[in-house]
Amino acid sequence: MHPDLDALEDARDDALEGAPDGGAAPRDRLGRVLRDLRLSVTDRCNLRCRYCMPQEVFGADFAFLPRADLLTFEEITRLAGLFAARGVRKLRLTGGEPTLRADLPALVAMLRAIPDVEIAMTTNGTLLKSLAAPLARAGLDRVTVSLDSLDDAVFRQMNDMDFPVALVLEGIDAAAAAGLGPVKINAVVRRGVNDHTLVALARRFRGTPHVVRFIEFMDVGTTNGWRLDEVVPAADLVRQIDAAFPLEPVEANYPGEVARRYRYCDGAGEIGFITSVTQPFCGTCTRARLSAEGRLYTCLFAVAGTDLRGALRSGAGDAAIGALLDRTWRARDDRYSEQRSDATAGLRRVEMSYIGG
Repeated sequence: MHPDLDALEDARDDALEGAPDGGAAPRDRLGRVLRDLRLSVTDRCNLRCRYCMPQEVFGADFAFLPRADLLTFEEITRLAGLFAARGVRKLRLTGGEPTLRADLPALVAMLRAIPDVEIAMTTNGTLLKSLAAPLARAGLDRVTVSLDSLDDAVFRQMNDMDFPVALVLEGIDAAAAAGLGPVKINAVVRRGVNDHTLVALARRFRGTPHVVRFIEFMDVGTTNGWRLDEVVPAADLVRQIDAAFPLEPVEANYPGEVARRYRYCDGAGEIGFITSVTQPFCGTCTRARLSAEGRLYTCLFAVAGTDLRGALRSGAGDAAIGALLDRTWRARDDRYSEQRSDATAGLRRVEMSYIGG
């Protein structure tokens, strides 16, 4: 069975007691340390998935960030190094769609010089066929690919750009061939949209090293038309998959892991479920998010961020910027998913496409 929150917190405290430089890792108001940094490298995407970037909002006339407003690779790397000095051990490149950022392998190579960090990327997979190999050579460790259905008609409808499943599957194969596996495959589940296609998705990757993770439809941002009745609880998803392929629960790989892990009883691999709506995991969240223009967000559902680009470009030294990071994290008390209610529904939250998932 999954460990309870107290056990997870004890394990987290034991594992994350100090920063790698021997100093004290900053803790927020709930005692959570900083361990994971999600780096958005662009706010643009070539798909218009309705749960993330609906076409009617992010249309042809939408004003994306000017290039001059984006953090440079040097600025991203400098900030990542300061986060690493405070205990961050996992860097994840996100977007928008990160593979749209020009010369992305060059950024990966720069980040690779930071000691003792894993570098991962979440992508829609549309450009992986050509980019997987150069990203792997630059030092990327692994990828997570968004794939909401194997049914081509359903997938085209969900991405709203008529993009075919086959090209994403080719991207997953390219990532595996380049050594970026096992690949994690993320599927956002919406009732009445793709929930009838999930067993087929599980079947496709059974017996491979790859891990499918089903994600409850979340109320990220304010433009995706989220409704509670479109959420399929993970418990229902577990029952649906278990009926086809018997499952048994597995303990978390590490403190703060967001996916609830299960393995197939016949040894054909594992599968995961991310339960932000029905079973929040705020108590063990160790994630910070940096937007493409350099704003630090301490929650996926945040309303406002802290401007780090201004400090960088005004000539602030590492000590001053590091102190700003520490103050921001220590002031953190975010636990939106645990508090979700009518009172939080009216908040104008940052869009997921702006800070990554």
